[in-house]
Amino acid sequence: MTTSPEPYDLTTPSPGRLTAIYRVNATAATIDARAQGIAVEQSVEMPLDAVTNPAILSDIVGKVTGITQVHDDLYDVSIDLAVATTGLEAGQLFNMLFGNTSIHADVTLKDAIFPDSVLSAFGGPHHGITGLRERLRVHKRALTCSALKPQGSSAAELATLAGAMARGGIDLIKDDHGLADQAYSPFAERVARIGEAVRTARAADGRRTAYFPSLSGNLDQLREQVALARAEGLDGVLIAPMVTGVAAFHTIARENPDMAIMTHPSMAGASRIAPSLLLGKLFRMLGSDATVFPNHGGRFGYPPAECRALADAARFPLGGCRPAIPVPAGGMTLDRVPEMLDFYGQDVVVLVGGGLLSAGARITTETQAFANAVATYHAA
Repeated sequence: MTTSPEPYDLTTPSPGRLTAIYRVNATAATIDARAQGIAVEQSVEMPLDAVTNPAILSDIVGKVTGITQVHDDLYDVSIDLAVATTGLEAGQLFNMLFGNTSIHADVTLKDAIFPDSVLSAFGGPHHGITGLRERLRVHKRALTCSALKPQGSSAAELATLAGAMARGGIDLIKDDHGLADQAYSPFAERVARIGEAVRTARAADGRRTAYFPSLSGNLDQLREQVALARAEGLDGVLIAPMVTGVAAFHTIARENPDMAIMTHPSMAGASRIAPSLLLGKLFRMLGSDATVFPNHGGRFGYPPAECRALADAARFPLGGCRPAIPVPAGGMTLDRVPEMLDFYGQDVVVLVGGGLLSAGARITTETQAFANAVATYHAA
C-alpha cells in the first residue's frame, strides 16, 4: 500500500490535471485495488487491458497519487484526473469527479484541488463578500437575513411580511427555497409585490434591504425569472443548484454578471459529497456569492468542524475566485447571534427565519432586535 503523509497537503495539479480526494471504506488488504478501481471508473470506465491507445493510458486514465489511512478500514485516496475529460462544463465536472462512484456506498467525495486553468474557466463569484457589502452599504459588521414563509402564502401575504421585516432594518430577505411559480403565489406577481413592499419600507430611512427571489424550473424558465427580477429593479436571486442542475446554475451565473447569486443546499444531502467541497468550494467556483448551509445546533445542522471547514472553503483563497460569504441557517434564533458571530466572525450572513416569523404581529420589532444584536456585537 502506498502512502502520503497528508492527503490535503498537495501541490496544485498541473494545468492538465485535477486532484479528487475520496474517503473510502476498505481494508488494508483491499484498499490498493479499490483505489485503482475508482481511478479507472472515474476516467475511462473499462478494463485497462482493453485500452490500446498509449495516449489514453498516459493522459486520460486516472492516477492514484496517495492513500492515507484515516482510521481502521477508512482511507483517503487521492486521484489525479485529466481536466480534458471535464470539457470545462459544470455538469461534466461533477460527473468526472464523482459520477459512477457516487453509486458506491463505500465512497464519499471529500475534496478536490483544481489548477488555475479550471478555476479561471468557471470564474467564481462575480461579486463575493466585498461586492455584496457594497450593494448593501454594510462594511464593518455581519449581514442579516431572513426568509419568507410559509409555503402556501399568497404573494400579497408574503409582501406584507417582507415590508414588515424591511422596516425592522434587515439587510437581506430571500424567498424560502420552496417558493417557486405556484398558483397561490406566481413568481411574477410575487416579485413585483415584494420588491415594491421592500422599497417602500426603506424609502423613509434611505437605507437598503435587498430581496432575492427563488428561481426554479428549466433553463428557459430560469432565464425568464431573472429577466422579471431585473425588470423589478432587483439585483440578486436565490437558486438551489442541486435542484435546477449545476450546469443551469453556472449558465445563469455567467449570463448575469450584474446579479448576485445566493445558493441553497436543498438536495445536497443526497450527493455524498462533503459539504465543505460542495457548498463551500464547488458552488463558489460556479458563481455563488453567498452559500446557505445548515448550521450546527439547528434543525439538521452539520457538526461544528464541518461548518468551520465549509466557511473556510467559501472564504479562503481559491486561485482568482472571489471569496463567497457563508450563510449559516436552519432553525437559528436571536439568542444564538453572539455565538454565531464568535464562531464565524464578521464576514458572514446570519440568517434567522422561523425565529423571527414566530413573532407574528411583532415581526418588525423582533427584526429590529435582530439587527441591533448584530450591530451591538460589532460595536462592542
